Amino acid sequence: MPLIIKRDDRREPFDEIKLRTGILRALEKRPVNSEDIEETIDRITHRLQTLGEREISGRLVGGIVMEELRCLDEVAYVRFASVYRSFQDVTEFEEEIRLLQSFPSALAERDQMSLLSDDEPEE
Repeated sequence: MPLIIKRDDRREPFDEIKLRTGILRALEKRPVNSEDIEETIDRITHRLQTLGEREISGRLVGGIVMEELRCLDEVAYVRFASVYRSFQDVTEFEEEIRLLQSFPSALAERDQMSLLSDDEPEE
């Protein structure tokens, strides 16, 4: 696995436990099964390995995680983005949600209620 270049230019080894912890924290109390979580973590680590780089930026890793979470669970995506991007106020949440609305949702295929849906949940 490549070394991760942190924001302060430190390098540290990729840590799958740290990745898993961040993803699980974002997904806390969300209706996502453990198989989907494991597949997501496997996809992220595989993507990092196949980049073929000895060092990659933490920003790239964060972007990959956000992309995967956006497809897995929109609430988890916003939670992760708020920490990763250090949101300072509600305006930054609103901007991220507007950005999220511009992406086609993968949640319809997963029978999950969208964070952004105006519809009532089906019973």
